[in-house]
Amino acid sequence: MSLDVLTPVSELTAALGDVVVTEPDLMLAYRRDQSLLTAAGMPLALVRARDTGDVVETLKIAHRHGVPVVTRGAGTGLAGAANALDGCIVLSVEKMNAILDIDPAARTATVQPGVINGDLAAAAAELGLWYVPDPGSRAISSIGGNLATNAGGTCCAKYGVTADHVARIKAVLADGRIIHTGAATRKNVAGLNLTQLLVGSEGTLAVIVEATMRLRPAPSAAATVVASFPETAQAIDAVLAIRQTAEPCLAELMDRTTIAAVNDMTHMGLDESAGALLLIQCDGRDSTAEARICAQACTEAGATEVYDTDDPVEGEAFMQARRVALTALERQGSTLLDDLSVPVHRLPEMLHAIEGIAARYELTIGTFGHAADGNLHPTIVFDASDSEQSTRALQSFDEMVAECLALGGSISGEHGIGVLKEPYMEAMVGATERELMARVKAAFDPRNILNPGRGM
Repeated sequence: MSLDVLTPVSELTAALGDVVVTEPDLMLAYRRDQSLLTAAGMPLALVRARDTGDVVETLKIAHRHGVPVVTRGAGTGLAGAANALDGCIVLSVEKMNAILDIDPAARTATVQPGVINGDLAAAAAELGLWYVPDPGSRAISSIGGNLATNAGGTCCAKYGVTADHVARIKAVLADGRIIHTGAATRKNVAGLNLTQLLVGSEGTLAVIVEATMRLRPAPSAAATVVASFPETAQAIDAVLAIRQTAEPCLAELMDRTTIAAVNDMTHMGLDESAGALLLIQCDGRDSTAEARICAQACTEAGATEVYDTDDPVEGEAFMQARRVALTALERQGSTLLDDLSVPVHRLPEMLHAIEGIAARYELTIGTFGHAADGNLHPTIVFDASDSEQSTRALQSFDEMVAECLALGGSISGEHGIGVLKEPYMEAMVGATERELMARVKAAFDPRNILNPGRGM
């Protein structure tokens, strides 16, 4: 190994001690996220940061030597944004996992980036408060990662995504300087909104080391509706009708393939003859009455079976079917999970296109997602050890993204761009717009060391 390569490692080790890991075997688990078909390199070193000081020192050294830095949280990403680059420093913030403060009066929680989403939600619930963003990975994904990808979840249509629940961010720039963005106040229009630039930037602008997240009062008991439809288009007709008269906190869709996979895993007795299953929850003072409106809309749209309940235990049992959708499909083979958003009224066209793509490429594609806001997760099941199947999986992925763009959609609703979707970015945002994004990055990171080539 050359002296030039050794210098940043020796500096890191001298400054941070055993926080720095260089043994290749020990770094293997930190090389990639959950995205199977994206490239991952071999890092020069792994830094398992304990605090903001470790992050500052790491970035100062990396900036001085021009070494790329890939920041990593829990590693649950699905687009390769946390995959290592050859010769990079992987900066892990998983050990920075303290809930620093929960302020019931202000309804805020200040946390380090490694705090697990579900742990924050549980801590808030103990004080009668609610942390709303609930990605499917909330039991294992971190707040820092949620901020980096602007993660969503089931309640987005009514309550918004992670960006809608962040008040302040403390971050470290590429050269080691610390910045604070946002404000504790509800209203703040002082200058450019740097907070919202950092949210969704996938570690390309700065390293988030602390965030103050907004909380809500504890949710009232929810009423749940479960409806089976012969075809997915009828389920979307029901969603469109519901949107005219009610505002459920969630409306989740599972197609025939996903229903069968969930049934096979859970033995829940779901109707496998159905083309689609719609799970709807309403909250608030009028949740029961609103749920009945939703149930009626489902019946009028052609549902063959409709069930509604205000029993929270029953409601949670039904929601569990949706939460395990990805796990159930993963039991059938390797998976390539897509994340597409289209205008809600275009969902039938997108779903029809996915069915055609699955047939054309002779692949299993199970689709589930957030029907209330048009965000679908078609999941390709294939054998990753078979190169021909892997090729077909990628080709089908390409076609789904192209169809999404043709329908006026977005190539990512909540999982980010990372490595997986970088080839589609110019078609999505435009060449001039992408150039503007690059200029913004250059202002934050003039040496282009923070997660270069990802997220934009």
